[in-house]
Amino acid sequence: VQLQASGGGLVQPGGSLRLSCAASGRTIRGYAMGWFRQAPGKEREFVAACGRNNICTYVADSVKGRFTISRDNAKNTVYLQMNSLQPEDTAVYYCAGDNSIIASSYRDYLQYDYWGQGTQVTVSS
Repeated sequence: VQLQASGGGLVQPGGSLRLSCAASGRTIRGYAMGWFRQAPGKEREFVAACGRNNICTYVADSVKGRFTISRDNAKNTVYLQMNSLQPEDTAVYYCAGDNSIIASSYRDYLQYDYWGQGTQVTVSS
């Protein structure tokens, strides 16, 4: 499966963005789909994930209550709605997918086989 992330940009603190991850090549049904981010000089970190059973409740504590992940299998797309953005949210955001990952590994970027190219999110006044 090929993944294409989009929707990044420059936003002021307190603003919102919605990222999209469009899949092609095969359906994402049965795939766990996640969003990760990487800031300069830092390790890639988990943001949010939807499990293989379509349950989208895996969210990092740092973004809980501000970010929401969702998926539309009919459109073969995963979304990340980001509200109340802060400068510390600045990073390149990546979407990832895997159809054999287990639930205990959803937060581990090393367990995902398929990756999008990343989209830059910059939060600055």
